[in-house]
Amino acid sequence: MPDYPHPRRVLLAGATGLVGGHILQALLADQAVSDIHVLTRRDLARSDPRLHVHIVDFTALPSLPNVDEVYLALGTTIRVAGSRQAFRAVDLEANLAVARAAVAAGATRAGVVSAVGADAQSSVFYNRVKGELEDALKPLFPALVVAHPSLLLGDRGRLRQPVRWGERIAAPLARLLSPFLPGRYVPVQASAVALALVRTVPVAQGIRVLASDELAGIGLQARKT
Repeated sequence: MPDYPHPRRVLLAGATGLVGGHILQALLADQAVSDIHVLTRRDLARSDPRLHVHIVDFTALPSLPNVDEVYLALGTTIRVAGSRQAFRAVDLEANLAVARAAVAAGATRAGVVSAVGADAQSSVFYNRVKGELEDALKPLFPALVVAHPSLLLGDRGRLRQPVRWGERIAAPLARLLSPFLPGRYVPVQASAVALALVRTVPVAQGIRVLASDELAGIGLQARKT
């Protein structure tokens, strides 16, 4: 296991999501983490002496306890959110509100789940929102790790999340074509994205962007150690 700063106090938003749930598991398994503060709209069905669950309204966050690093994994889809405005409220505004609250609580390091193709100038709405979030986060943290997963693989049904039919159709084809795809478009397990962030955020310097193949590789190595 890498020699991480010890002890570390962390903040996590999005623990009930696909990647966020795996981030929580990885943090609980990391003995260098002394406190895990989770911001959520509903309670979590798990307990641990280091786990502190805060039921919050993301539009009016309270003052937070002191933390060293923050993981931003809030996300939805336009279909689930119901409109572009509602999508922005989660993927951009809620994540940014947590980031600013984390900075006020002392956080100097952050990891964010973004997406391949994120670009504030993109003509694609989804990519544009992701890019806007990245641009807003960069001035806030001395160390920022940005995950750019391509197609995310994982069991959404286990989390009672709605089926994303595009992913269900694309996943088998993507696995078949993976050897021929550019690295940034390789599909990646949500668990690998989580492990990659938890491994890199504590020791990152400056801004680091992890493409899909890098996320998969770091996640694979993390499972071996």
